[in-house]
Amino acid sequence: MPSTTKPGAKRGPLFRRWARIIHRDLSYFFAGVVVVYAVSGIVLNHKRDFNSNYSVRRTELQMPGVYPAPAETSREQAEELLRTADTEARYAKHYVSGEHRVKVFVAGGSVLEVDMQNGRAVYEKLTKRPVISSMNRLHYNPSRWWTRFSDLFAASLLIITLTGLVMVPGRNGLRGRGGIELAAGIAVPILFLLFL
Repeated sequence: MPSTTKPGAKRGPLFRRWARIIHRDLSYFFAGVVVVYAVSGIVLNHKRDFNSNYSVRRTELQMPGVYPAPAETSREQAEELLRTADTEARYAKHYVSGEHRVKVFVAGGSVLEVDMQNGRAVYEKLTKRPVISSMNRLHYNPSRWWTRFSDLFAASLLIITLTGLVMVPGRNGLRGRGGIELAAGIAVPILFLLFL
């Protein structure tokens, strides 16, 4: 009895099977990179509201000594003021800011500001956020090797997307619900480009 199967009918299931395998394996391999770019992308989107690289702690202090004191401050005096605020801080430089105010800068970005009229001081201590700041660094492509890996990741995202589009046949695939969702997803960035 002659076969009623149309030539090439088995190609569809075989193609979808390979699409699933490629989609699955690339998704597993790049899951960590997706998390890095997703988390750092969210925090960088909100950099006006949130410093994702550093936490800033502001402390008000009363410096010991006799005040008013001369605004002209030597390096030794500035280092002494800094030691009072933070014994572990490393002096970078200092200068007189405005009338009788001395700003002492710390290696790493922290700042101590002292009013030499009354000894009142404000110390803004910056502490690096270890995990998120490292993710941000990767987001900005810190080296040529990471750029190459990121290009491979971007190409793989295209493959993951294309294989995902063809994995499901029938009414839940591109010819049905999937096609509607695809069109809606494409429309969102187009509308933003047109109206923002």
